[in-house]
Amino acid sequence: MDIEAYLKRINYHGSLAPTAQTLRELQVAHLLAVPFENLSIHAKQPIVLDDEALFEKIVERQRGGFCYEANGLFAALLRSLGFSVAMLSAAVAREDGGFGPDFDHMTLMVTLDERWLADVGFGDSFREPLFLDEPGEQAQGKRAYRIDADGTHLILMQRDGDDGGGACKAQYRFTLQPYQYADFEEMCRYHQTSPQSHFTRARICSRATPEGRVTLSEMRLITTTNSERQERVLANEEEYAALLREHFNITI
Repeated sequence: MDIEAYLKRINYHGSLAPTAQTLRELQVAHLLAVPFENLSIHAKQPIVLDDEALFEKIVERQRGGFCYEANGLFAALLRSLGFSVAMLSAAVAREDGGFGPDFDHMTLMVTLDERWLADVGFGDSFREPLFLDEPGEQAQGKRAYRIDADGTHLILMQRDGDDGGGACKAQYRFTLQPYQYADFEEMCRYHQTSPQSHFTRARICSRATPEGRVTLSEMRLITTTNSERQERVLANEEEYAALLREHFNITI
């Protein structure tokens, strides 16, 4: 792991001591620099789950990735810096109130004096790691997060709105059982090939910004600045490619 190159990729210049503050700053830096994107799937570029291949893609080629890629490589960086990290299987919440299959998402547990949930691969979600053993809400900006116990699982809940009255919705459920890349390969292959996967249905490229978020969702550019959302439809693929370069420094 070329730590210096990785830190340059995410524009990180802070402490490297394995502390909660370092973890917090690294996650924020990662989300601001590395987009959540599935463009390899639509370009028919196979996704390989190992540290070397992911480093070449995300750091050397300045790309992003979806959960297995972004969180997998982030875990490798954290381990290189002396953090204790476990890859966790998560099942993503569905609109009908149920959950998808296990290994549908990869999230991370980082163990210091306390246990933290870290995630740089779930799109527009919590920006700073969450204290895993805190039963109450953890506020971040105009959102609040809570980790509920449900039998053998923990459920990540998110509430929008800064008035305390927003609805709380499940994001994903997980256990604390650690896994390896190989355990995620079947679902990673499914999301690259199945017409049932939302990743094969539409292109997405999305990155956090200091004031909000910028997203290319197929032929729509969506920007959020201080909670103000703007959306416009793109004229053609040439405009799409130009905006992909402008906002994400990506050329496919």
